[in-house]
Amino acid sequence: MAIVLFLSVFLIAACGLIYELIAGTLASYLLGDSVLQFSTVIGSYLFAMGIGSWLSRFIDRALVARFITIELLVGLLGGFSSTLLFLGFAYTQAFRFLLYVLVVIIGILVGLEIPLLMRILRERFQFKELVANVLTFDYLGALGASLLFPLVLVPKLGLVRGAILFGLINAAVALWSTWLFKEHLPTPGIQRAGCAIVVLALCIGLAFGNVITDTADSALYSDEVIFAKSTPYQRMVLTKWKQDYRLYLNSHLQFSSRDEYRYHEALVHPGLASIASPKRALVLGGGDGLAVREMLRYASLESITLVDLDPEMTRQFSTHPLLVELNSGSLKNPKVHVINADAFPWLEKNDGVYDFVVVDFPDPNNYSLGKLYTTAFYRLLRHHVAQNGVAVVQSTSPMFARQSFWCINETMKQAGFKTYPYHVYVPSFGEWGYVLGAVEEWRQPAQVPPGLKFLTATNVHELFDFPPDLAPVPAEPNRLSDQTLVRYYEREWREIVR
Repeated sequence: MAIVLFLSVFLIAACGLIYELIAGTLASYLLGDSVLQFSTVIGSYLFAMGIGSWLSRFIDRALVARFITIELLVGLLGGFSSTLLFLGFAYTQAFRFLLYVLVVIIGILVGLEIPLLMRILRERFQFKELVANVLTFDYLGALGASLLFPLVLVPKLGLVRGAILFGLINAAVALWSTWLFKEHLPTPGIQRAGCAIVVLALCIGLAFGNVITDTADSALYSDEVIFAKSTPYQRMVLTKWKQDYRLYLNSHLQFSSRDEYRYHEALVHPGLASIASPKRALVLGGGDGLAVREMLRYASLESITLVDLDPEMTRQFSTHPLLVELNSGSLKNPKVHVINADAFPWLEKNDGVYDFVVVDFPDPNNYSLGKLYTTAFYRLLRHHVAQNGVAVVQSTSPMFARQSFWCINETMKQAGFKTYPYHVYVPSFGEWGYVLGAVEEWRQPAQVPPGLKFLTATNVHELFDFPPDLAPVPAEPNRLSDQTLVRYYEREWREIVR
């Protein structure tokens, strides 16, 4: 009996932490800035739990019945929390309000659980034994949830069905409590009927979890959604309109198949075409294989190493027929070696030196990405660039995020690169910028590979000309200890949205 009671504590703790992680993850996916979202969600959740613990003092009667009711409410609200948040983001303008209302309500209910359970159990155990065991299993449940969430829950079930599964666990705790504490329930049949209704509702939600997610995605994106996947790192959505395929990561457009060639030709060829007989190349990010596709035009390249954090990204672009067609099967080329790892620690452990390096990360809209645009990262990168080699960094828009663009340029300078900024017009994005960094003085290429759709030996020189509205502005370098770039970026793009 004792182990079953404390198993309830373990499961309650696991469920409570899962709902907290789901709220923080969804807020990061949909709003960006993972540090801010997780900090505010966790802070609000813990504050609400404190309110729940305080409110538990006012519950004096029918403790078991109240505990079962609270478990069912947590199961319903927590189980359907990601569903409500996805639909709220898709169909309303009140996502933030809904997010924190749910976080606070679930937090209050979770805060009520343990104090009530301890009061229910105090007749069966000595106080010191009760406190020690309850807190031990509470912390063990939190550990279990923190491991299950990234390793199993998100990649295998997704956020919608994962939350519903843990809602069912809360409902199961409520249901077996009607037998564990039946002597304290005058009408246990009523509580069991309530449990059955909640379990049925959650099972229906579990069965239709993919439909719920697809409905939210269809409302979020104006075009037909042909593929959607949540990974431990991001939400991937591929849409189609006529012959235009668009990839979105965490709701941010990554490319349109109609004009991505402009972006990727400009990313690769100004730097790579300037190197005589390049042998080794490195791509950091760029898991879609589109930059690699352009690099494979150079017969002298003997190996291309691609390092991308998300294995699902590289898997889809290696196997999905539409995506493989788009990147011309580049990730399956025998010259290409795909490594799924965080670029920062991978560079620290790897001692390879490369003639050409592409740094194609998403824009620095949060601190996790911002670390990959710091002086510390670029100093590390410089050690991997050959003496006559170059590195190129995608650097957001010099039109819409002008100070952010010149911040990246200044950061690379501070890291020891000789920098050569340039830009290109991509219809899906507008003016887009890059910074080319060289160890020695660099000269623009006299020619580019034949057969390109956009870039020529003539217009490549025009990319390095900045009109007055894109000209340099003062900007501090982006350091790891104080990520100025993320603040620049947030402010500039927020002004555009307004």
